[in-house]
Amino acid sequence: MIELRNVVKKFGGRVAVDDLSFTVPRGEIYGLLGHNGAGKSTAIGMMLGQVWPTGGEVKICGHDVQSNRRAALMQVGAIFETPVFYDYLSGARNLEILSTYTAPTSKARIQEVVEWVGLTGREQSKVRTYSHGMRARLALAQALLPKPELLILDEPSDGLDPEGIHEMRQTILRLQRELGLTIFLSSHLLNEVEQLCTRIAVLQQGKKVFEGNVADVKAARGKVALKTSDFESAAKLLREHGLITATEQDKFITLAGGHSTAEITQALVSAGIAVEGIWQNEQTVEDFYLGLVNRQREEKQ
Repeated sequence: MIELRNVVKKFGGRVAVDDLSFTVPRGEIYGLLGHNGAGKSTAIGMMLGQVWPTGGEVKICGHDVQSNRRAALMQVGAIFETPVFYDYLSGARNLEILSTYTAPTSKARIQEVVEWVGLTGREQSKVRTYSHGMRARLALAQALLPKPELLILDEPSDGLDPEGIHEMRQTILRLQRELGLTIFLSSHLLNEVEQLCTRIAVLQQGKKVFEGNVADVKAARGKVALKTSDFESAAKLLREHGLITATEQDKFITLAGGHSTAEITQALVSAGIAVEGIWQNEQTVEDFYLGLVNRQREEKQ
């Protein structure tokens, strides 16, 4: 559904996107991560034909965006940057007007997307009375109007309160599950990315520094949390017995190949070191992202 090959974008002498390549297959929820200014919005702008690449190739739904933008975006819905609406008109009237920019849309279809995003009962209210969360749902309704196969969402939960973030997450998951949509999103909310996405890529200063499955990220490194009365002595003993290969923050150990937490517990108890707790520690996307960014910074120093 999305294919970027060696894409570069320069603004004057500044490189905003540097040799970026990735593919997003049909049916996936794919997340693009990175700090502010990392190049996420520039990359999305190139996918939507609103920013012209300096080099490389951008294909959407099998069509080159530069040479055939209309065909590339025919089955695409998007929320890009801050959506703007006519505050003095109703939500439904906004959708009617905005739909004419691409193709006339029936009132039945407008009502259908209103129901999908949870605005039923408020679609005839003026947009100026909408909360931030309702505006976000209206933007999503607009993106759904053309019956897209691909949704591209730039920071879809930006500025929402916890309840609004939860509602947006559930709506995105439902759209992917029930309509079979492919969804590409950028976000700085790492917990949301972890709960939404099947795969992620990380940008830093315009360059891709990681791409992989969220499940693999969470399982990476296989750390074990160890709570004991004397972590330093415990770690020394476990190293001497060849049971661990590394320690971290005086609370995590990395098991040597083939060894189990049961063996760790037995070795420590036999040596008279009390074990207060031991458990597998699943790495979060936030843990992974912060560790990756810090390593990248250290390597450049």
